[in-house]
Amino acid sequence: MLWVKALHIVFMVTWFAGLFYLPRLFVYHAMTEDAAGRERFKVMERKLYYGIMTPGAVLTVAFGLWLWLGYGSSGAWLHAKLALVAVLVAYHLWCGKLISDFQHDRNTKSHIWLRWFNEFPVVVLIAAVILAVVKPF
Repeated sequence: MLWVKALHIVFMVTWFAGLFYLPRLFVYHAMTEDAAGRERFKVMERKLYYGIMTPGAVLTVAFGLWLWLGYGSSGAWLHAKLALVAVLVAYHLWCGKLISDFQHDRNTKSHIWLRWFNEFPVVVLIAAVILAVVKPF
């Protein structure tokens, strides 16, 4: 089961790397004024989302479920952590919507709004790690 836990952590780190970086790309994309730059960001965003983030998310959830079934953990801390995972999946899908908006040149979000959007996964990561390690309730 330690291999499963290790792989869960590896893919969680991979997923979060994308969750931290993709919105930052959105900030730069929103500030870009030349066509070549916008096209470059479209490629980078698409490859990050579909090539790294989404596989990382799927494998994080898959190995997390395996751990849950293997250890049979329960408690309020786990329910809270699973709620955070659901929030992260929604955030991930929202990122996919923003990619679509950028791909079709219909983004309406300012770079300032996107900077704030970029900070959200940090809060979720801190809370999820505290719940998983400390198990406060």
